Formats: sequence, structure tokens, C-alpha cells
Amino acid sequence: MAGVVGTEQSRRAGGRAVQILAVAACYYAAARLGLLRELTVGGAVVTPIWPPTGVAVASLLILGLGCWPGVTLGAFFAVLSLTTPGPEVLGLLLGNTAAPVCAALLLRRAGFRTDLSRLRDGLALVFLGALTAMLISATIGVGLLVLSGSLPGRHFGIVWLAWWVGDAMGVLIVTPLLLLLLHGVRGSLPLGRWKEAAALVLAGCAVVPLAAYSSISLLFLVYPLIIWAALRFQLTGSVLCVLLTSVVATVAATDEVGAFAGLGRVEVMVKLQAFNGAMALTALLLSAVIIEQRNTRRSVERACQELVEVLEHLSAGDAPPPRPRNGTDGDRGQPSGPP
Repeated sequence: MAGVVGTEQSRRAGGRAVQILAVAACYYAAARLGLLRELTVGGAVVTPIWPPTGVAVASLLILGLGCWPGVTLGAFFAVLSLTTPGPEVLGLLLGNTAAPVCAALLLRRAGFRTDLSRLRDGLALVFLGALTAMLISATIGVGLLVLSGSLPGRHFGIVWLAWWVGDAMGVLIVTPLLLLLLHGVRGSLPLGRWKEAAALVLAGCAVVPLAAYSSISLLFLVYPLIIWAALRFQLTGSVLCVLLTSVVATVAATDEVGAFAGLGRVEVMVKLQAFNGAMALTALLLSAVIIEQRNTRRSVERACQELVEVLEHLSAGDAPPPRPRNGTDGDRGQPSGPP
């Protein structure tokens, strides 16, 4: 019996080790992807969107808090690829690990569902997972730069803002995308909806580059697309639309062309981050509201159908049929993740 228990524990330890290594690899790959586009603000190099934070938060929600060493390991290799690690690297690893862990803990405490099926889930991800938890990584990271002498103290505020927003944008854009992949696209679309989806894709490919690269500020043109995607395709459409738009806008901003031409470095950063943040916030909350309304309507329809069946049985003199038990109504449903 002891041998069986030992084998089971070894399997669990092996499975957890594989998960940790997978998280580290995904974190490092996301870091390399984020470093393809950089901005120099206040003498420090920052990324407009830092995807590893989104990968870390999603991993902790999906796999559990036990995979946090993968976040630390991935962050270490990301730092190692940029510079020779010094004593301050321990602080950077602490901040990059503590922020996602804090985000996961706050989201769990708020009863967050990984399917983002309620408005409260969207609000929790925005205000707890992104805006609140990422204060940790920005404060520790920029504080270490100032203490080590790598950054003048007068630039603390603007670099801190860029760091914080970049981490928050990683959560707002990447985390919903990974959670969407976890749950998959529900149901198949009829032919008419596929045609509409193709029309949305074509419209996005035409409007998004025009809005980002036009010398006239036309970034507002993407909002009808996001609303269209959220209304008709909920989280799937809106997340993909935001991803496309943020990538194109980030490329235009780092190249300082189109809507970002003729601006200073700080102005480019503020304009890009404000645009990406407002866009992601709109898409996420609008999709959550629509999904919640649809779920409520389906619950009402099921309740009405059950009431009709009960009345039919009572009018016939029969006992009412037993109600099926399931976890799809109201606030029952997807858990926030494994313990």
C-alpha cells in the first residue's frame, strides 16, 4: 500500500514539475515576444504590452498557485537574456512573481470564474487582477532601478506609470485570450454567422491599419468593430479584435508613424497605453455584460418551460416531474480554478 501511495505521489510531483517547466517556457516565450517592441521613457526601456504577466495570471488561475515557481523561472531566463544578473535580480523576480500570485489570490477571493460569464468577472479581472495587483511589480521594479542608480529619481513617476500600464495591459489582453482557449469556442456557427465572421475579419483588416497608420487621428474607428464583435461573437470576437488592434497600434507607435507621428516619447506612450487600455476595457466588460444577459435569458426560458410542464402535469392530475439538478443556472458553474 505504501508503494502505491509513493508511486501516486511521484506521479503528482512529476506532473507538477512538467506544469512548472511549461509555465516557465510560455513565460519566457511571451517575454521574447513582448521585447520585440519597446519604448524608451525617462531613460528606461519599457514595453507597451508585457505579455508574460497575462501568461502568469492565466497559468495560476488554470493550473493553481503551485505553479508559481514556473513564473519565477521564466522571469529569470527573461532577465538573463537581456543582461548579466546582479543582486537586484532577486527583487525583480520577487516583483514579477508576487504580482501575478497576488492577482490570482484577489480573483479567487472575489469568486472569479475563468469563463468570464458575468460582469463581476470582467470587473474583477480589470480592477483586481490588472490595475491593483500590477502595482506590486511596477513599484518593486522601478524602485530597484532608482536604488541601483540605473534610473534618475526624477524619472520614477513616468517610468513607473509605463511599467504598471504595460503589465496591466498584458493581463487585460493575454489572460482573457488564454482563458478563452481553455474553455474553447462553444457551439458551431451556422453558415450565416460564418459569413458575418468573415465580414468582420475583412473589416478589421481594412479599418485597423487605416486607423493606426493614417496621419489623421482615426483610432476611434476601431470601436464600432469591437462593439460589433462583442455583440455578435461575445468574448471570442472581442478578444481577437482587441489583440489585432493592439498589435497593429503598438507597431505603429514604436515606429512613430501614423497616429503617433510627431509625438514625443512620453506622448507616444501615454496615447498608446490610453488607447489600448480603453479598448481592452470596453471589449472585456461589454462581452461580459452580453454573456451574462444571455445566460439570464436562458435561465428564465428554462424556468418558464419547467413551469409549463408542472402545470400540464397538475392539470392532468399527475405528480409534477422532478427537476433536474445541474450547475448551469444562476451563480453556479465554472469554478475559478484548481486549489
